[in-house]
Amino acid sequence: MSAAAAAAHVAPAARIFRKPPRIRKPLKYDRHGLPIPHVDIAIRDMAPCRLRDHYFTTLQDDLMYMTYVHESGSRPPARQIRLRFDPDDPYSKNRRNLPVGGDQLGRKPAPVSTAQNVVQLDRIVLHTMQKDAINNRSALVGAIAAFRALSGETENGGGRSSRSGVEIVKGKKSVSGWVRPGIPLGCKVTLKGPKMYDFIATLTEFVLPRLREFNGIVLPPASSNLKTPSGVAGVVGFGLPPEAMSLFPQIEVNPDAYPKPIGFHVHFITNAEGTGAQNRARALLSGFQIPFARK
Repeated sequence: MSAAAAAAHVAPAARIFRKPPRIRKPLKYDRHGLPIPHVDIAIRDMAPCRLRDHYFTTLQDDLMYMTYVHESGSRPPARQIRLRFDPDDPYSKNRRNLPVGGDQLGRKPAPVSTAQNVVQLDRIVLHTMQKDAINNRSALVGAIAAFRALSGETENGGGRSSRSGVEIVKGKKSVSGWVRPGIPLGCKVTLKGPKMYDFIATLTEFVLPRLREFNGIVLPPASSNLKTPSGVAGVVGFGLPPEAMSLFPQIEVNPDAYPKPIGFHVHFITNAEGTGAQNRARALLSGFQIPFARK
């Protein structure tokens, strides 16, 4: 065998790969200097949500049975609300036209009970106000960091434009000279999707059982009037003391990063509306093991 034939039988030392194609279209950059990919990237759930599955498999049917109101026949037509001025009159067209006797928001009837409008949790809003931020806006840094740790929310996180992250709450009008429009007062964050169910699980399993002298969320007296704007809104809110902040696992793992524990409010916003909406919202939260108590 000749030397040329022997060299032909020898395997090459390295395999030759084809060069990757060039990206003809240049990347665009956002306001933070990060590249924007050419395709839409969205982070989806990596595991099933336990509380969400519990709602759709068990709790939804129970709430339908508890809150169903059977109505025979059609409802009477809504009462015509008489305005103070004629809306077609050109002299009063742009005036503030309040109805006679008020808007009767507290007497708004509940929608017809169907399988499609069973009370459901829409979102959770965490809100706090720091009085020290009026004179020193850097006092909000600890509250913003704590809310980011609790919620895991960032602006446009996961490729979703509906995620606004932790928002700074600013004053809207002057109050006694110490609150002025545009001055930072606090912060808030909105939880949606699986993250709000994870927050409920953490709240009911780690925080509330270890909170001292907590017997449950105080209910209004039985003789209280439910035909109020808050009674027909379907929103349940309560406050947690600063001691509760340090009981969250996200904060407890590194308490030195948050030197000053803060108290905050938790607002559970549901799709319930009309008369008795707040009672239906409380029934929903009771199914998530959130305790209520009446003094």
